[in-house]
Amino acid sequence: MATHAASTHDTSSRAVEGRASELSRSGAGSSVLARWLGIGPVAVVLAAMFVELVLADRKYGLFTGGFGQSRAVDSPAELALFAIGYTASMLFLAIAGWAFARRVTRGRLGWAAVFVFALTNGIVFALALAAQYQLHSYFSDAVGFALLKQLGGGSLVDALLYGLSEIGIALLALAGLAGVVWCVWKLAKRFLPADLPVPRAPSGMLLLFSIAALVLTGWFIPRSGSDAAFGLNRTLGWQILTGSLDLASDVDGDGYGLFAIQHDTAPFDGARHPLALDIPGNGVDEDGFGGDLQLVALPAALPALAIPDGAPHVVVVVMESTRFDVLGKRVGGKPVAPNLERLVVAGDAVAPAYSHVGFTTESLKSIFSGQLAPREGDPSLFRDLDAADYRIGVFSGQAEDFGGIAETVGMRETADTFVDAKVLREKRAFDFAAEGSLLVDEAHLLDAFDSSLGKNDWDKPHFAYFNFQSAHFPYHHDGVDMRVAETPVARADIRASNAQAVRTTYWNAVANADYWLGEVIARLKSKGVWDDTVLIVTGDHGEDLFENGFLGHGHIVNQRQFGTFLATNRPDSLPGGPLALSDYRAIVAAMLTGSRPDTPDAPPFLHIGPLGAPTAIGLAGPGRELTSLRLDTGEACLLEKGRCIPHKQLRGKDAQRVAALVARWGSERWRDHLRD
Repeated sequence: MATHAASTHDTSSRAVEGRASELSRSGAGSSVLARWLGIGPVAVVLAAMFVELVLADRKYGLFTGGFGQSRAVDSPAELALFAIGYTASMLFLAIAGWAFARRVTRGRLGWAAVFVFALTNGIVFALALAAQYQLHSYFSDAVGFALLKQLGGGSLVDALLYGLSEIGIALLALAGLAGVVWCVWKLAKRFLPADLPVPRAPSGMLLLFSIAALVLTGWFIPRSGSDAAFGLNRTLGWQILTGSLDLASDVDGDGYGLFAIQHDTAPFDGARHPLALDIPGNGVDEDGFGGDLQLVALPAALPALAIPDGAPHVVVVVMESTRFDVLGKRVGGKPVAPNLERLVVAGDAVAPAYSHVGFTTESLKSIFSGQLAPREGDPSLFRDLDAADYRIGVFSGQAEDFGGIAETVGMRETADTFVDAKVLREKRAFDFAAEGSLLVDEAHLLDAFDSSLGKNDWDKPHFAYFNFQSAHFPYHHDGVDMRVAETPVARADIRASNAQAVRTTYWNAVANADYWLGEVIARLKSKGVWDDTVLIVTGDHGEDLFENGFLGHGHIVNQRQFGTFLATNRPDSLPGGPLALSDYRAIVAAMLTGSRPDTPDAPPFLHIGPLGAPTAIGLAGPGRELTSLRLDTGEACLLEKGRCIPHKQLRGKDAQRVAALVARWGSERWRDHLRD
């Protein structure tokens, strides 16, 4: 009996010990899980930061520079300032997100706060990045094109995938993501302990500290003049949080607060703020530049032009991103543009001729409308020639609907033949097929011409517009032959350290466009209409090729980015410079009537960004004189002198040049305002 009692006691003890051991192991497991979940929010934030910075550098060249990036964050001081601001914004989002997650999950499963945090600060943040960088466009277009190209039509499933719109792709992706989130929640509820401890909500002091850090950095960094401020404006958290601070500090309701690069220097006067419309003659300097606006004479907008019977044919060739120094350019002893140079010898040319904005869409509108800022339905060369019963053809390597080009100048409504990169979408050079990124080789355009206008008898007047895209970034595609270069630089290798290879690749692309210009000329001659044709050849803008560390156009006022050329086959037919793209329509009209064009009434005005809210403005003068003013920093440059200083420090004739620039900008804005 005693033995039996002892045995029972031993069995009971072993059971208790086994249960204790099990509980110990369970507690140890919970402890490990708790530690992993404890670092979960940190991992989510770090992952979000990594993805955003990689995307920003990939698209904008935020740290490495690249196409279209004029303010790379690349010096130690800039990187340090950027790190401070970016960390402050992401720290605030993290603390606020964790406080929110703890609040909404109070009294529920212990690990649920980590789940909610990952959902808000991880997945929602990632979706916002996807929207900002238009990743849906990339995946729907690139995948669809690759399938169609590789499978030659593919299966029914492939066809359905290709036909899906970007919205359809996005909805499917969201549905799939929602399914994944639901599955993770169900698995967590089943396998994770309900009472698993997680970190506490942040203290009020920590939250106040993060707010103070954000306010201080949001105040100081935009006023530093550092490229870090412009880099931070590319990041989502900084945009949201400093934008909110700026809105909260806009006490006078004029749209400008105290936390932006262009901050309000008159915070209690709603009529005075950066980029305010300066009302002429009221004694108030609303925008803070140049004093009260005194209007200057502007070139009058051209009305609809009457083209006389018997006027010659018109052919306009626009060579994308082609700089003014193409004339006479040699690479390895070879001329880059021999056909263009022969045309100039027999005809006439002006270089530089200036784009107003340094971007394609507005440049083409100016070329054909004769205006700085045309509106849809305004008179244009297309509408002039259509009214004169010209047969009209459009042959463009880009999508002419992009940016409203075709609608503004009347391409589609007047063209008998309309072929652009959107029509030839399946012949595009690159996988990516967002409308603004379509590019079709010149060979396809000449094929389209040969099968339409080119096969007609030109017994009535014809107007043909060609847009050659070879020289667009990345400066090479499969259809470009090696004319002045041996091998092109790969897109992944386009960086400042490879500047010379990038330049050679660019000039080879220009040489390719010149070859096809020669083909256009040959076709006109073979048809016997060369002597009865006005040929206009121009670029839409220029291109910087890392000369000052920048690659691209339309971001810095200088002659390389804004300066292109105007050439024609008609000798002694162009007025003296400086010329702007908006002068072309009047020049063509004069050629069609056999008269010499008048010298433009006003020098070329240049601007970066919308006319009403630009970041910089410029004014070209005789010779190579060029004046610029940054409206976000107040820096003025006399570019032919290589001199840049704050505009308030200028004196004498230099100050007068900047005053003339500000007056021209104010007058252009005022006229545009009166049209509204």
